[in-house]
Amino acid sequence: MKQTRENIRNIAIIAHVDHGKTTLVDELLKQSGTFRVNQTVQERVMDSNDLERERGITILSKNTAVFYKGTKINIIDTPGHADFGGEVERVLKMVNGVVLVVDAFEGPMPQTKFVLKKALELALPVVVCINKIDRPEARPEEVIDEVLDLFIELEAHEDQLDSPFVYASARLGTASLESGQQNETMEALFETIIGHIPAPEGDPEAALQVLITTIDYSEYIGRIGIGKVENGIIRVNQEAVIVNSHHPEDQQKVKVSKLYEFDGLKRVEVQEAGIGSIIAISGVGEIHIGDTICDPLAAVPLPFVKISEPTIAMTFSVNDSPFAGIDGKFMTTRQVRERLLKELHTDVSLRVEETESTDSFKISGRGELHLSILIETMRREGYEFQVSKPEVLYKIVDGVRYEPMEHVTIDVPEDFMGVVIEKLGSRKGEMINMAPSKGGYSRLEFSIPARGLIGYRSEFLTDTKGNGIINSLFDGYEPYRGEITKRLQGSLVAFEAGDAVAYGLYNAQERGMLFIDAGTKVYAGMVVGQNARSGDMEVNVCKKKQLTNMRSSGADDSLKLSPPKVLSLEESLEFIEDDELLEVTPKNLRIRKKILDSNVRQRARKKTE
Repeated sequence: MKQTRENIRNIAIIAHVDHGKTTLVDELLKQSGTFRVNQTVQERVMDSNDLERERGITILSKNTAVFYKGTKINIIDTPGHADFGGEVERVLKMVNGVVLVVDAFEGPMPQTKFVLKKALELALPVVVCINKIDRPEARPEEVIDEVLDLFIELEAHEDQLDSPFVYASARLGTASLESGQQNETMEALFETIIGHIPAPEGDPEAALQVLITTIDYSEYIGRIGIGKVENGIIRVNQEAVIVNSHHPEDQQKVKVSKLYEFDGLKRVEVQEAGIGSIIAISGVGEIHIGDTICDPLAAVPLPFVKISEPTIAMTFSVNDSPFAGIDGKFMTTRQVRERLLKELHTDVSLRVEETESTDSFKISGRGELHLSILIETMRREGYEFQVSKPEVLYKIVDGVRYEPMEHVTIDVPEDFMGVVIEKLGSRKGEMINMAPSKGGYSRLEFSIPARGLIGYRSEFLTDTKGNGIINSLFDGYEPYRGEITKRLQGSLVAFEAGDAVAYGLYNAQERGMLFIDAGTKVYAGMVVGQNARSGDMEVNVCKKKQLTNMRSSGADDSLKLSPPKVLSLEESLEFIEDDELLEVTPKNLRIRKKILDSNVRQRARKKTE
């Protein structure tokens, strides 16, 4: 018989990037007494890995739990970026309701729509938290209307349209049910969560069912499955079977060796857990996301959400440049393959495929950011490899080629509208809507092929002098829209190996923009800059001035070198062309030609022309 566990609430906090989810969780942790009074706690404590802290975004969903007046609130902090939508989709299967965080000035943004749509599809109750109410330009009343319009657009049912609104400032740790005033604590938000989000239901007498929605990994104890107890009771040393709803005939017998529940930021070992509890299980071997841990006598798997397909692919290959092996610890085919396959354990949106070459792997993901985070993570772990230009994944339907589309929302000052519309038009973008936004900005909405956005973001920042905001969201597949003009400028390619010197760089910088400084080691075929004209040009950056008794070596001091443009990982991926590779090592990012030898490269180009 079904029962309700009134002393538990399971919620996910969902929002657009930078609307304050993680800061809000910080305050809920502090005000629930999770930390000691004198404990030093860093900001955005839930963003635990270095990349998240540096970029100010959440990449992986995190579990935590707080206690409020005898009720345990399990909280999942989710990513707001659409490239990590796979994280959001699956963790929503673990919760009974969501807190939708919306910026009191910006209002609902593209990813707000994305994450809310996923929650409404699962018929989850919603608590709307209007955050950053302390911003001087906050406009809570208008934002509420925009949120309700979004609910109606997403065809929410009547109960969801009656969602309660809470006004908060996560930074100040205050919340209220009135927009004009703020209470001193987050009590209003706690009370609304407990009052509006239903308690979990299940049958403690029924056969065991635990749906695994997240996998963590520890070097010491291996894989750790995280999920919610749907039915029955799970105990330490219990015999169970792992079943997947997509392959119910494949069953694997396991023994539960350790059980943990969440308490604040810690995992606390427990002997058993009942319905509604979010638990971590270790010692169950090859467990995967979407598996159900069942009673051996009644192995009935629970259905799992279908994760959206990848839209962009890149080729990862073993580094074969002249500088291979100088920086990295892991660089062999076996090491790179093992690391990529390990990533599949925790990332359901990723695909890893073998290619015709034993040294290369095709990696598919949800977007450029999704794959660049993987590249950055691997290089920090000491891996060395090469990656190709990102390419979109097409579909053939009834003989017609379909390509992934993106819905792009741009907020830009009116002065820059012309250049943005012109650039996106040349990339096969179609304008859907144009409307005045707040603060002298205009909001432009486009439907554009995903390949049209590759390489555009850094251009966009330059065109708008850093004042524009661009957000994109996957928008299904449409028939192929035709060829897009490639990068107009070519590359400046090093002619010979050696150390770049001021004299050589001075002559090269007249040809275009340099990416390297004096003293940088280069090899023949390495890209050292961007040509001002179309087509590649070879330059000798290692060329030294011929010294005679009439010239002094100090004459070089008068050469004025422009500062080089140092490309970030994302900018490098956007820059490279089909005949180029990005060499990734723990210390360096180098762009190179696929064919390093100048003569062979020219012969290959003539064959293709």
